[in-house]
Amino acid sequence: MTGEQKPKPGRARTGNRRLAEKVAELIENDIIENGVQIGSVLGSETDLIERYGVSRAVFREAVRLVEHQQIASMRPGPGGGLVVTEPDPGVVRNAARVYLRHVAVSRQNLFEARMALELAAIAAAADKLTESGITVLKDALRVEAELIEQGVARGHARNLHRVIAELAGNAAITLFVEVLAQLDEDFVQREWGAPEADGEGHLDAARESHEAHEAIVAAIVAGDGSLGQYRMRRHLQAIAALLEQDA
Repeated sequence: MTGEQKPKPGRARTGNRRLAEKVAELIENDIIENGVQIGSVLGSETDLIERYGVSRAVFREAVRLVEHQQIASMRPGPGGGLVVTEPDPGVVRNAARVYLRHVAVSRQNLFEARMALELAAIAAAADKLTESGITVLKDALRVEAELIEQGVARGHARNLHRVIAELAGNAAITLFVEVLAQLDEDFVQREWGAPEADGEGHLDAARESHEAHEAIVAAIVAGDGSLGQYRMRRHLQAIAALLEQDA
């Protein structure tokens, strides 16, 4: 048998996929390293195919990848091209949540990671707190109290934890606190069950949680990060104990 062997179709598709992933990474790097603004056109399809030196099929696969990651999207028509978009952290949060559930993260692992992150958030939030931050914290407490008064026991708590993480001014902490808080809520839903989740017993637990939140916020507003951490630690330990009791 003479001449070059043609690659098998499956192998060719795998090669194209890997090349598309590399091009998607190059597109991301170009956007970040060059500080390309959201809404700017990175280039037309023809220009970008030439820039990255790939086939149209590989480039379009790369575009599908960056669109899925919400880094950029292709806009058709005159003046169109690959437009830079703002990534949605919700996509990352959901992917991380799915992964951690897939690897069956234990409740103890979840507790340890969440504790470390939330205590770091408390210290940073207390240190950086402004008048507008105080208003945001008090608004979060007010909304939480209103929901409990309306008989909603589930889902209220996550918002305050997210607000504290945002006030820490660290996007990484905010992202992962939200992921871990959502996973914690998943545990609650699986253990408590949706039909009874707003029963009187769970409303009592929600009221206790709200009181803990008020104490945590009071420490942050006073600029006492150590006290805030102590109260947050006690609060998370109480949540863990409640889950163990109901398991």
